[in-house]
Amino acid sequence: MKFTEAQLPGVVIIEPDVYEDERGWFMESFNQKRFEEGLQSLGQPIPKPFVQDNQSCSKKGVLRGLHYQLEPFAQGKLVSVSQGAAFDVAVDLRTGSPTFGKWLGIELNATNKKMLWIPAGFAHGFLALEAGTLFSYKTTNFYSKISERSICWQDDCIGIEWPELESYFINEKDRSAPLLSRADLS
Repeated sequence: MKFTEAQLPGVVIIEPDVYEDERGWFMESFNQKRFEEGLQSLGQPIPKPFVQDNQSCSKKGVLRGLHYQLEPFAQGKLVSVSQGAAFDVAVDLRTGSPTFGKWLGIELNATNKKMLWIPAGFAHGFLALEAGTLFSYKTTNFYSKISERSICWQDDCIGIEWPELESYFINEKDRSAPLLSRADLS
């Protein structure tokens, strides 16, 4: 596995080793020891163990996010796409961070097989670029409805450059999310 520090401190792009032959391909999608060694090689802290796996399937144009959870249920997420493609986004919400409010976007898809490690303290969201996009999340904490928060996906102060599609499908909760300046961060 190849671990590369992203432009936002703490966020890491992970590229698994993929072995192909006449039958197709094989890859190790997760290995705790390699994950920890890869983060340590970049000077990143080892997160809490993963406790929950989630999957979603989205139509083309579905935008989910930008979501996060407050302490004590803040989540680190290891995300990937096993079918289709998504533009994945992380936004730094760590109070006092020199990159507070900055964002990172990367395409995750079934072809490049890249994964993104997003530590606790970041909001997360994605835009499905293809129909039937299967998105997987490993999280370091359990989901807590009372701790769940979101920020506006089109906040001009953050300035995310979402890919242009014919239409976006966004649920009411995400459409009515507050701007970062009004978000509950504690």
